[in-house]
Formats: sequence, structure tokens, C-alpha cells
Amino acid sequence: MKTKIMKNVLLASTIPLLSLGSINGFAATELSLWYHGAGNPVEAKIIDQIVGDFNASQSNWKVALQSFPQESYNDSVIAAALAGNLPDILDVDGPVMPNWAWAGYLQPLNINSAAIEDFLPGTKGYWDGQLYSLGLWDAAVAMITRKSTLVEANIRIPTLAQPWTLTEFNAALATLKQTGKYDYPFDPGLAWKGEWFPYAFSPFLQSFGGDIIDRESYQTAEGVLNGDEAIAFGEWWQMLFQKGYSPGNSQDSADRETGLVEGKYAIQWNGNWTALNMLKAFGDDVLFLPAPDFGHGPKIGAASWQFGVSASTSYPQGAADFIQFATQDRYMTAFSDAIGLIPPTKTAAAASEHYRQGAPMATFFELSAQQAVLRPVTPGYVVAAKVFEKALADIADGADVVDTLDNAADEINQDIRRNLGYGH
Repeated sequence: MKTKIMKNVLLASTIPLLSLGSINGFAATELSLWYHGAGNPVEAKIIDQIVGDFNASQSNWKVALQSFPQESYNDSVIAAALAGNLPDILDVDGPVMPNWAWAGYLQPLNINSAAIEDFLPGTKGYWDGQLYSLGLWDAAVAMITRKSTLVEANIRIPTLAQPWTLTEFNAALATLKQTGKYDYPFDPGLAWKGEWFPYAFSPFLQSFGGDIIDRESYQTAEGVLNGDEAIAFGEWWQMLFQKGYSPGNSQDSADRETGLVEGKYAIQWNGNWTALNMLKAFGDDVLFLPAPDFGHGPKIGAASWQFGVSASTSYPQGAADFIQFATQDRYMTAFSDAIGLIPPTKTAAAASEHYRQGAPMATFFELSAQQAVLRPVTPGYVVAAKVFEKALADIADGADVVDTLDNAADEINQDIRRNLGYGH
């Protein structure tokens, strides 16, 4: 009898302990994460690993990942914001971030600035003096060609310290055109629409001395998008198509992808994301060259996809903890090795197969560090970018340069006024 009672006592005493253990096992608070990379299995594998490692590293938070196709991602976020159904953690394209912060989709990211001090500038998303987003990689654009192409044409190979000047670049295009070997000497990539235009081509405008918006006030495009320097850029841009140096708006998308490898183009303006393919195609003959200096220094675009914390989350610290966890060098190096993206830190780059010192793509890290310029950091960028794209497409088709740039500046100014200055 005594034994039976003792067994019952022991059984009763273990029930609360088992229940408590079960509760502890499911105590982690779920954090929803939306990501733009659906359809990219290589990228998805790394993101899945980060999420799994974070969930296993602690018991407070459990991140649940949902991926979207990149083409529909921004629309999904806007719809969710309007419905009051944003996730806890958002993926956001760097130049779009100020608009989402201004619109109330995002809140400041609570990460110690000292922890990201060594990150490339383009990976840190600041708006109104506060950090809102952080990227695990950056992207850079270069003049991609073959060494043999330039040597055979007796064209100087530029360096970071001595890029081509405007005169040199124009002369190089004329020389390559005269060889008769190529359909076009230079492919800027007009087959790619949307964000490619401001990302890839506004640095040319900035190198001429203009810009999309006056960055001192962010209240006007007058004088910077339609001033003398911008007009000089517009005339040069139009010249590329009038003289047959570049394929225009009707460029076939397949030619954009394979034209350089097939020998249709001598030089291509393209990003580090294509560098692995170029290395496979050309081997040691490939060159990744800096942007020309059109008078105000060589410039390229900066900022790619980044992580931020939604304004509506009840768990901002948990979301920030995940983002900081994801910024370990091993993950940033993994993205670099798998996809060719630029690691944000020198230590991550040093461990990378493609970006370590002496590696063929190390140039892109230096391009990003030395030449990269953010697209205008303003909520109004999302409208200005579309206006800029249309203006450049029209000029490429032969529209009057001065009238087109004047109209573009007016359209941007009207949008700024309608939105009461976008909070600047």
C-alpha cells in the first residue's frame, strides 16, 4: 500500500514538471520574415540556413520565413501595410527604404553602430539620421570586357587610380566601332527596365556634375536634372545611340544576357552578379574596369536588398536580434561564394573565394568602397526614379534633350510639392 501511494505521489509530482517542460519547449515567440528571393534556390538555401541557425541558437524567438517572387514583392508589402498585416521583419531594396520609413512601414533598427562600423556604406540604410535597414551584401557595376579586345585595338586599360576620361572613353568607342568586329562597341543594357536605369545610369549623370534631385534640400530637381552639366550628360547619352555605339530601347533581352560572350558587344556595363559567368566564359582574359570619369569623378550605384523591422511589430528587439545574427561573416561570405555578391566587410571578403585579395572579383569590393554613390535618399525617390527612366529612354529614342530634362525636373518638383516635401 505504501509503495502504491509513493508511486502515485511520484507520478503526480512529475505531471507539472512535464507540463512545464512542454510549455518551455514551445515558449519561443514567432517572428514572421518576408523575403524577396522566391525562385532562387541557391539564395533560398542560405536564407534557410540563417533562419535555422538563429532558431537553434536561442529559445526566445522563432523566425518563420515566407518568400515572394521579386517582381511582386513590393506590391505585396504595400498591400499588407494598407491592410495592417505587415510581418515582423521585412526585406527592402535600399533606395526604396526611405519611402517605406516615411510611409510608416518601418521603424529604426536597434543595432549598435559600432557593430557595423566596417560595413560598406551602401549596405547601411539611413533615413532622417537613423538606421532603418542593413544589408548582407552590396552590388557594384563595372565596365566588363576582354583584355585582348583592348590590347588589339591599342586602347589603354584603365585602373581605379586612372580611369578613362570622357575623351578617352569616347575615343575608345569610336576605335572599337571602326574595327567592324562588333554590332555595338558598348552595351549599357537598355533591355533592362525599371530600377536598372537610375541604378546604372544616374551615376553617369552625377559624374558629369548633375543629379536626379538637389541633395542639399531634397526639395527640387531644378538646376541639377536640367542644368548645364545634366544637359551635357543628356547630349552624350543621346550620342551613344545616334552614332551606333550602343543598342537602344529595342535591345533584345537575350542579347543583353549573352551579347558580350557572343562577341556582339566589345564592352558591357554590368554588375558583379554576372561576373562568375564572365569568368567562366573568358577566364583570365576578362577585365572588370572602373566607370569612366566624366569630369566629377568616376561613380557607380550603391545599396542592394537589406533587412529592416516593420513599424507594426510587437517584438522589435527580437527582429533586430535576428538581423544582427544574420550579419556574421560566415553568412555574408556564403552569399558571396554562391551568387557572387559583394561581402559588406573586409573580413567577409577576405574569406570569400571570389573577393579575397588577388581574386578576380576583388575589384568589385574596391569599386563599391571607392566609387559607390547612393541613389537619392528620399521618400520621393520612388517617383523620381520612374521619371528619370522615362527621360533617358526618350532621349535615347531621339527626344530633345533640353525639353525632356526640363519636363522631368518639373514632374519631380510637382510630386515633391504634392507630398509636402516628403518630410525633409
